[in-house]
Amino acid sequence: MNAIAIALARPSTSDPLARHRVVSRTEFTKARLALLKKEKELMHLQDEVARARRALPWVKIAKDYVFDTPDGPRKLTDLFGANSQLIVQHFMLAPGWDAGCIGCSFMADGTDGALAHLTHHDVTFVAVSRAPLAEINAFKQRMGWRFPWVSSNGSDFNFDFDVSFTPEARAARKVYYNYRERDDMGTDEMPGISVFYKNPAGEIFHTYSTYERGVEAMMTAYRFLDLTPKGRNEPEPRAGLTQWVRLHDEYEAPAETHGCCAHK
Repeated sequence: MNAIAIALARPSTSDPLARHRVVSRTEFTKARLALLKKEKELMHLQDEVARARRALPWVKIAKDYVFDTPDGPRKLTDLFGANSQLIVQHFMLAPGWDAGCIGCSFMADGTDGALAHLTHHDVTFVAVSRAPLAEINAFKQRMGWRFPWVSSNGSDFNFDFDVSFTPEARAARKVYYNYRERDDMGTDEMPGISVFYKNPAGEIFHTYSTYERGVEAMMTAYRFLDLTPKGRNEPEPRAGLTQWVRLHDEYEAPAETHGCCAHK
């Protein structure tokens, strides 16, 4: 083999997977079975956490929140539709923003396909933002999303559920987020997911909210990436997805294909 052929055959040192261990199918299966045991333990732990989540005590909603919707003003009770359970994505889109938060958009990209399944299983989904409805609708149309999205502009909803912060709280460096007081978060808005239940008498209860990495529950693309050899491939975990994720209409076009199936 000449020097050029040897150079081409040698793995690139810039490839982080170039020196990954390669074994026989038998050795792979042994290692895979060991991992499968851990995966099953994790699955059982997830089931246990889900049971504990459902067992949480509830808080009765006393305020009469009103939202601006495409069908006019609607109360929180109206957002449930015919279902008894409501999932709210607290979508970071404040008045005057040109576009929604990248992370919230990353979450929202996986929502539309789940809507039919949710609504036929007694669950309604809605996104809520403080931006006026016209600004919400403009961004929603740009992204091509179909899920319900309403405005809480003028109500206390976002503030009461700790995803929007008043100028006074920020100035005093007493921002409450993810169940603890923080210094200023550097923004008026943060992401979250909240869940509500409406009983047959029409009473509404707050049953659960999650923030920070808890919102990964809606990031379906992460579930795919976690299966791959490179994983999430985020050099700085603290910065996370904001290092590489773009609004889905802002990615560059894929490189031209040169394989045997390339279009002529």
